[in-house]
Amino acid sequence: MKTNQDWIKEYPLIGELAAVKEVFWTNPKKEPFQKGVKKLPLNENDVKDAEERLMRFAPYIAEVFPETRQQEGIIESPIVSVPSMRQKLSEMYDHPLEGELLLKCDSHLPISGSIKARGGIYEVLKHAESLAIQHGLLSVEDDYSILDSEKFRDFYSEYSIAVGSTGNLGLSIGIMSAKLGFKVTVHMSADAKEWKKDLLKSKGVTVVEYKEDYSKAVEEGRKQADSDPNCYFIDDENSRDLFLGYAVAAFRLKKQLEELNITVDENHPLFVYLPCGVGGGPGGVAFGLKLIYQDHVHCFFAEPTHSPCMLLGLVTGLHDQVSVQDFGIDNITSADGLAVGRPSRFVGQTIEPLLSGSYTVSDHELFKLLSVLADTENIHLEPSALAGVIGPVKLAAEKQGKEYVQNHNLKDQMKNAVHLMWATGGSMVPKEIMDEYYKKGAELLF
Repeated sequence: MKTNQDWIKEYPLIGELAAVKEVFWTNPKKEPFQKGVKKLPLNENDVKDAEERLMRFAPYIAEVFPETRQQEGIIESPIVSVPSMRQKLSEMYDHPLEGELLLKCDSHLPISGSIKARGGIYEVLKHAESLAIQHGLLSVEDDYSILDSEKFRDFYSEYSIAVGSTGNLGLSIGIMSAKLGFKVTVHMSADAKEWKKDLLKSKGVTVVEYKEDYSKAVEEGRKQADSDPNCYFIDDENSRDLFLGYAVAAFRLKKQLEELNITVDENHPLFVYLPCGVGGGPGGVAFGLKLIYQDHVHCFFAEPTHSPCMLLGLVTGLHDQVSVQDFGIDNITSADGLAVGRPSRFVGQTIEPLLSGSYTVSDHELFKLLSVLADTENIHLEPSALAGVIGPVKLAAEKQGKEYVQNHNLKDQMKNAVHLMWATGGSMVPKEIMDEYYKKGAELLF
């Protein structure tokens, strides 16, 4: 029953969010891992079950997506060091950065070129497996490459899948569902890019467009599924399966860091910066990382100044009962994958005792960072994927960031820290559009 002014009086940060200013927030509800883990609705066995399912599907993935054969059907991305970008960030923001900066290139994941290839594809595969086992067509002992057949495509064609999306989740679910043989409909919000719609249509996916934002697309997707008993709705706002598909990334990351001889422990903290929309991708990754590294990993969400839905949900404690529009924020951003007005309650409540904090970043900064990363490291990302790149600067330079380091007794360890910036998408952006992004960023630098 509080008014907006009541909320702003209690939490002045909300006033800054409403004014679409960049902010840095540390989470007062974060708890030591061993205490917080008792409140979680999922556990390590759930993530291992997801990982095993993805392994069962690997022979099929390798068969139908040749770009995955080198990794034997495992959909995974590299980690790269970005020393030139690290130096440039220090210069741009006039602040020295301690520790090593790494980029997790989910921007270059095979099949759909974004972090959504993790959760989205996983949930489609789980549904496909469940249907086939239920009808006696498959057992977990089988070689799943048998799914690449007319028999299975005909079977799946009797079923449909629906999802609401700003773009990247729709790409992942649409491409995977169509490949298996499902009828698939992607309900896309106004901010979804035209090239993403065109790509889906070229794969045989039905695209339904809306003038409203993400929430409307999800609402209409639910309606479609409710009216058809053979339609399965992938619910980005509430899905545990999406969440677990993302969480698997953390277990693979552990192996990658070990191969790079990177230690994560009390004296070598890991900081991870995750672009956030409705919350499923960053929430799942952060959950998995906390299971592995516990109090030695510090996870921060990054949102556009015009779409800080998860941060509003966490600050107010209202989660999905609050939207950015409630505070007069327009939810219009070039970071289309993060253009979400209302966060996931499931993710917000799950991540609340684990998350270190969150920050917002303007579209102008995203474009500038996009062009600088292209110049320094020859890595090309879409605007939303740059939200994590400014994280190390925010932690080092912002008053609340410095206090976080001090309060967690990390000051002496920062020289040994690893900062992992999660690049969430970009490799499938058409060259002419990426060139426009780059040009805009380069102009903003001068």
